[in-house]
This record gives sequence, structure tokens and C-alpha cells, in this order.
Amino acid sequence: MGFFPAYRRIASLGLPILVSQLGAILVAFADNIMVGRYTTESLASASFVNNVFNVAVFCIIGFTYGLTPLVGALYARSEHVSIGSVTRVAMWLNTAFALAVTLVMTVVYFNVHRMGQPAELLPLIKPYFLLYLCGLLPVSLYGVLSQWSYGIGRTALPMWITLGANLLNILGNWLLIYGHCGFPELGLYGAGLSTLTARWLCPVVLMAVFLRARRFKPYSDGFLKARAGAGTVSRVWRTSFPVSLQLTFESGSFTAAAIIVGWLGAIPLAAFQIIVIVGTLGFCIYYSIASAITICVANAAGTGSRGEMRHMAWAGYHIILLLALAASVTFVTAGRQMMHLFTEDSAVLALAGTLIFPLVLYQLGDATQIAFSGALRGTSHVMPMLWIAFVSYVICGLPATYILSKPQVLGTYGAILSFSVALFAAGGLFLYYFLKVTRKPE
Repeated sequence: MGFFPAYRRIASLGLPILVSQLGAILVAFADNIMVGRYTTESLASASFVNNVFNVAVFCIIGFTYGLTPLVGALYARSEHVSIGSVTRVAMWLNTAFALAVTLVMTVVYFNVHRMGQPAELLPLIKPYFLLYLCGLLPVSLYGVLSQWSYGIGRTALPMWITLGANLLNILGNWLLIYGHCGFPELGLYGAGLSTLTARWLCPVVLMAVFLRARRFKPYSDGFLKARAGAGTVSRVWRTSFPVSLQLTFESGSFTAAAIIVGWLGAIPLAAFQIIVIVGTLGFCIYYSIASAITICVANAAGTGSRGEMRHMAWAGYHIILLLALAASVTFVTAGRQMMHLFTEDSAVLALAGTLIFPLVLYQLGDATQIAFSGALRGTSHVMPMLWIAFVSYVICGLPATYILSKPQVLGTYGAILSFSVALFAAGGLFLYYFLKVTRKPE
């Protein structure tokens, strides 16, 4: 088919995911606006904890992504009972994986005072860290069920649940940060309680729909009754673990940058957090279309059509490039106004305002790597993603961040600028390997 039918297919799948992502952005904005207007110290503490946990959260979410290509391929062949069976296996594996990550982050908690952050922030960082720790398992459970829903083309279902949880989160922030309507004034700790409640609500509601809705009975029957052999466990692991490490390396580069910027002080860290949150506007929008690319490529892989796999990937990339242009124009024309939402601290605003150019610069690299990592994930040939991420984010990205963010070089500006190094390297490598995997046999 031509590109316009492909655009419609990707848009129809990606739009509900996009709405979910915009809802997540809204919550992230609301969290940081409310916390930032509470105190600058709270915003800086939230920046540190959020960036440290980005590694754990993306590691867990990445592990859930391995389910999508498997479900998408089975759905193309109408193997509904097998979809339920593979979803159950993914649920058990992801639960064990999330608990292992939680244990690792518990060790990090007991060493957080050794990470060079301003001493006055530690009384705020530690309790917020513990609340975040309790929210890792529900992120995993909801991720598995969301990927099942995406894989069968029901992208709107998680959207409605996510939007409801987002509204609850914002209301909880308003009540618990400032102490409205008789609730205690808890500041940053209140924001953490609100987020934790919303995170547990999502998997509980989606699991209830999965098990009780009549239209999903073939899947729930497979989930509850169908046997799964060792081969299924192996397949889920092989498609999940490399993607998990890919996102771990990617998010780890941002976390390392946050820790390095934290060495510069609370004001640079708060400005860095504002730029990272504003930058998620682009990332989350691109991700929604990349998820649709994964579904379409997985469906094509289920029928063995390599040409269709490439066709859907390029169509999705066209859409993402258009969105990257829109995001860049938004950052240039309205970036400074957006920053005023988060804080009234003139020093933080002045520094954040100087970081718009490097923010815009890395959008093309981010869009490219998100598009073709999603396409490569849809093929189920995910092992190259592991070393691509290691080379791009660890070998190239971390040294660039360390060198460019030195106070005598470029400081916070250099930390944001260094993102382009890793993202453009990853984008080029993901594109190369996707084309290699989908090349027609001679």
C-alpha cells in the first residue's frame, strides 16, 4: 500500500498512545510545577531522585517491551489463546525482574549520601526515594498488560486508564503538597504519595478488565489455563532483556548527567530538571508513534513480509520527523514561557533559558533513534540493540557528558549538549541494523 494508508494505520494506533503520553507529560509538568513552586530545594531533590530512578523505571519498562512483538506476530496469525499464555509468562518474568531491580535500588538508597549531592537536600531526597521504590512493581505489572493491549491493537484501553490515574495524581498533589481541604501539608513527600497511589491503581484496573471483559475471554482463558513450555519463557526473555538493557543504558546516560550536574549545585540541578521535563514533551510524543511502528512491524513480521516491515517503519519515521519539527518550534518560541511554570527563582530561570539551543539540537537524533529502535523491536531481532546502546550511551555519551559539563568547559550547557552525541550515534546504528535485518534474501 502507499504511504497515506500507512500513515492512517500508524496514526490510528499511535493516537491513543500519544494521548496517554501527553497525559504523562501533563502529570510530570504538574508534579514539577507544584513542587517547584513549593521550594527550589524540593525541585532539586525531585530532579535527583527522578533521574536516578529513570534508570530503574526504563529498565523495567524496557523488559515489558519484549512482549509487544510476540503478541503482535501471534495476533496477525489469530493465535489468541497463545497470546494469553505468553502474557502470563511475561507477567511472572517481569514480576521477578522488577523485584530484582527494586533490590538493587534499595542498595542505592543506603548509599545515596555518597553520591555528592548538596547536604541540605538529603532530608528531602531520602523519604521521596523510598516512596518511589515502592512504585517499581506496579510499573512493571501495568507495562506487561499495556503491551498485551497494544499488541492486539487495543491502544485506547490503557489510554483511558492512564488518563484517569493522571487526574487522580494531580488531585493528590494539590491536596498533599500544600495541605488543602484538611489534608496535611507534606511537600515533596506528598507528591510521592500521590504518584504511588496512581501507579498501583493502573495495573489493578487493567487486570480487572483483562480478566472480566467478555471480548477478551480468549486471551484470559489462555492466561489462566493454557500451558506454556520452556520455549515460551526463553522467547520472552530473549526479546525482553536486550530491550531492557538498551533503555537502561539510554536512561543511565541522563541519570549520570543529573548526578554530574548535581556536583555543580542546587541551581544548576533545578535548571537541568526543567530542561529534562520540557524535553520529555518531544520524547513521549515520538515514543507514541514508535510504539505504533513496533505493532505494525510485528504484524508484518508475523506474516513474513519484509517489504511491509520497511514500509511501515519509514511511514512512522515521516510522522515522527514532523512531530520533531513541531516540538523544536515549540521549544524555540515558547520554551522560556514554559520554564516560568516550574519556578519563580530568577537564577534557575536565567540558567534554564540558556539551554534551549542544545535541547533543540538533540531532537532529530532522539526522533531517529526512537523510531528505528521501535522498528527493530518489532522484528524481534533485538540483540543488536544491546551493544548499540552500550556503544552510543556508555562509550560515546558518558565521556562527552563528563568532559563538556566541567565548570571550566561548558557546565550545565555542556551536559545538555552531550545528549546529541549519544542520540545521533544511536539513531544511525538503529537505522543501519533495521535495514540489515529486513533486507530481502538474495
